[in-house]
Amino acid sequence: MPRFAANLSMMFNEVDFLDRFDAAAKAGFTAVEYLFPYDFPAEMVAEQLRNAGLSQALFNLPPGDWAKGERGLAALPERRDEFRQSVAKAVDYGQIIGTPLLHMMAGIAPHDDPATIASYRDSVSFAADAAGVAGIGLVLEPINSRDMPGYFLNDFNRAADLMADLSHPNIKLQFDIYHRQIIHGDVLVALEQMMPIIGHVQIASVPKRHEPGTGELDDYRIFAALDALGYQGYVGCEYRPAGGTLEGLDWLDKV
Repeated sequence: MPRFAANLSMMFNEVDFLDRFDAAAKAGFTAVEYLFPYDFPAEMVAEQLRNAGLSQALFNLPPGDWAKGERGLAALPERRDEFRQSVAKAVDYGQIIGTPLLHMMAGIAPHDDPATIASYRDSVSFAADAAGVAGIGLVLEPINSRDMPGYFLNDFNRAADLMADLSHPNIKLQFDIYHRQIIHGDVLVALEQMMPIIGHVQIASVPKRHEPGTGELDDYRIFAALDALGYQGYVGCEYRPAGGTLEGLDWLDKV
């Protein structure tokens, strides 16, 4: 059975963010992930995590101005200095909170423009080096263009090719099953082929991004495949509950 991490940005929204740690632990989770911790001091987040007896799976680097639609800075050459400052902030938070992984969002930018390609490659190497010094891994996640139009990294094969080209031991693939199905399909074959480079997995049903088992995929077969492939990391539950969070957790009893 995979190890599941509750995504506190999407789940347990019935309570304030800092109260979601305890709520997740009481619901039976042993680990959590979320988009961003930066609205709170890192020490405060670490205390909530510790008091709830939870492990941290990962969180994201600062994305720029999220409210204005920014989704990362890595592929934006004109934001290079701001990006590097965001890396330092994320690594500092990561060390205090104790995360093994940081996810670096690419940003809204053309994926075929030489300037954005060069910026992204430079950003990946810079962030991986900075995180590596702190003993933290860096993961890259392709995101589908339906949910996030114009997102720079919207192809799993391109992500894998970049990782192979850079050959940086600190960089892994964040394999989101929801995004994979929408972009390419062929989830089980891709998991088998890409397992050596996968550092984190996330799950949500397709197409409505609700609880596993409520969409077009056989999510339980996917969980069994992860076990068979020897996946040892967490599976982040990055889904939007169709109703109340607790009422929707009966899917866990079927795994």
